[in-house]
Parts: sequence; C-alpha cells; structure tokens
Amino acid sequence: MKIVGTAIITDNDGKILIGQRPEGKDLAGLWEFPGGKQENGETVEQCIVREIKEELDVDCSVGDYLLSVTKSYPHGEFKLMVYRAKILNPQNLKALVHQKLLWVTPQELSQYQFPPADVDIIAFLQR
Repeated sequence: MKIVGTAIITDNDGKILIGQRPEGKDLAGLWEFPGGKQENGETVEQCIVREIKEELDVDCSVGDYLLSVTKSYPHGEFKLMVYRAKILNPQNLKALVHQKLLWVTPQELSQYQFPPADVDIIAFLQR
C-alpha cells in the first residue's frame, strides 16, 4: 500500500486549494488536493512539504492531522493521510504539475469531480 501525504491548504477566506490532474496520468482531468506519495525514510509531514514544493513551487508548514482514507484503484492501493497545511509564500504559487489550480469554498467542492478517495475527505470538510 502506498502512503500519500495530502494537504488541505486554505487561504485567509477559508477557501481550499485544489488542482486538476494532468493529462497522461492516472485519473487525468479529475480534481485533487495537493500532495503525493511518501518516499522511504520520510515522515508524512516531510512528504507533504516536499510534494508542495515540487507541485506548487511554494514552501508550506504542516498543521493538524485530519483523517486518513484507504482506497483501491486499478493502479494500486493508497492510504491518504490528510493534514492541514499553510503556504508560506503564496505569491510564488505555480501549477507545475496540475493543469489548473482553483481556490474553492468547502461547499463548492461538490461541483468538481474528484477520485473516490477524495470523496470521503470532502464529506469531512463539509461537516
């Protein structure tokens, strides 16, 4: 099972950052929360910091653990470890991996198509 560090990044207005998965990747075109697979020897928090830098070209601080979600896909089984995170230099935010980035309210998340694992995260965020 692959561990995925997943960041719920919010702005000062409480909007959440989501990214659209790029063409040519598994689940292309679906929306997701930033993050990625944990590498050997790193904590989930270190994974999130590294992935946010690689995907968005910004530094972040990792906050509270929120929940975990486990799902099987044709390309593997994944456990998403979900944490709050804060971008330290938002003026540098770039979509290095995603087709698009959007800031949306928790209620607006339902308007976008996400992978099955993220549906549980959205339900948690909308409570």
